[in-house]
Amino acid sequence: MRSERWIVLLALAHPAFCQYGGPALLTRGEAPSAMAAPEIHFQPFVEISGVWDSGLAGVRVTDTGQLANASSYGLSVAWGVSGMHSWRHTKLGLSYRGSVDHYFRQTAFDSVNQSILLGITHQLSRRMVLSLSESAGMFSRDPGLLGLQQTVPFDPSTTYIPRTDFFDNRTIYLTSQGSLTIQKSARLSFDLGGGGFITRRRSTALYGLVGATAMGDVQYRVSRHSTIGAEYTYAYYSYTRILADSNVHGAAFTFAHQFTKELEFSGSAGAMRGESKYLQSVPLDPAIAALLGIGSTNLVGHQVVWGPSFSGRLSRTFRTGVFYVGAGRSITPGNGLFLTSTVTTALAGYSYTGIRRWSFSAYSNYSRGAAIGYIQGVYSTVGVAFSGSRQLMRYVHFTAGYYGSKYYSPDYNNYNRIVHTVRVGLGFAPGDVPLRIW
Repeated sequence: MRSERWIVLLALAHPAFCQYGGPALLTRGEAPSAMAAPEIHFQPFVEISGVWDSGLAGVRVTDTGQLANASSYGLSVAWGVSGMHSWRHTKLGLSYRGSVDHYFRQTAFDSVNQSILLGITHQLSRRMVLSLSESAGMFSRDPGLLGLQQTVPFDPSTTYIPRTDFFDNRTIYLTSQGSLTIQKSARLSFDLGGGGFITRRRSTALYGLVGATAMGDVQYRVSRHSTIGAEYTYAYYSYTRILADSNVHGAAFTFAHQFTKELEFSGSAGAMRGESKYLQSVPLDPAIAALLGIGSTNLVGHQVVWGPSFSGRLSRTFRTGVFYVGAGRSITPGNGLFLTSTVTTALAGYSYTGIRRWSFSAYSNYSRGAAIGYIQGVYSTVGVAFSGSRQLMRYVHFTAGYYGSKYYSPDYNNYNRIVHTVRVGLGFAPGDVPLRIW
């Protein structure tokens, strides 16, 4: 009997396979820990909706020299699948959606759109875990909003998915991130990671992006409910169609606390340094221009920005959904029009998937950027989204949604623009669970 007690004590003293067990760490891109589920059945769906969109604007001007700003009714056919599955050493989460959109009066904006979020966690050994997160897609109209997904084990807001694009322009993106977590002891853990991302835009007036990131952190669990630590991050941005690149360094202290099993906070506070270089054209003095026969010459622009950085997320998980609020300040690659920017964000969201008939979600986002690259200025985006579904009969669901966004800049009056999207339709999905809202 005494020997059996010693065995139990030893088992408790040494955690099994990297069992951190504390609150989720936002700096590692983790979704709230209470959202973790052993399995969510994969659920495919097909949806047919009527659509009304306003503020349609391509990268072109009208015959009068004004920016295009059209509206139109249309039809959308969407499809997708989401779910999560666990094996002995591996967990996989997936959220995929595709659509074909047709506008009756503005056929130039017809498009095929796709997006996928894929998260994989694999146990390499008793104390080492490999995590991979993949995001890819293509769109013509930027939805601008991306909240927590019930079936994906990472927070999409921590990835490099374009979310504030101004024009309705064909955009293709891919972002890939990976990390290795080493659980040194029940309290101490290390994480090393990196990733790459690429964004391509069809219009030659907008800039594409190629980038890479690297990070490392150390976390110490000071109590059952609290974890503190420190992190270092590095990012490199290089742009297409222009000679410009940026290097961003950041260091921060991190903190996470689990108030209850369902309520937790995770955040960081530190400093960042952004260095941007770009080739710019400057006019010459009239006398020099007359002498040489040229009106301008190229100079290398160089700008360094120091500033505070922070991030935070408070989440409350329920049996059928999650509510969360968050905020942050960082240096981002911009939105294809403005390049490297210091961006402050705030967001809030709630999703609910009932066990019988109802499902709905709400999300809002605010972003304010100050460009430090080739085109300088302040720009902001405010967006809200509401969507819901009601099971009418087995496998058949009524769906509806609204998305609104406002673009604003105090430096460029023509940047001010308001966008509305309304969708109403029918969805078809097998299973007894209401159609999950993306």
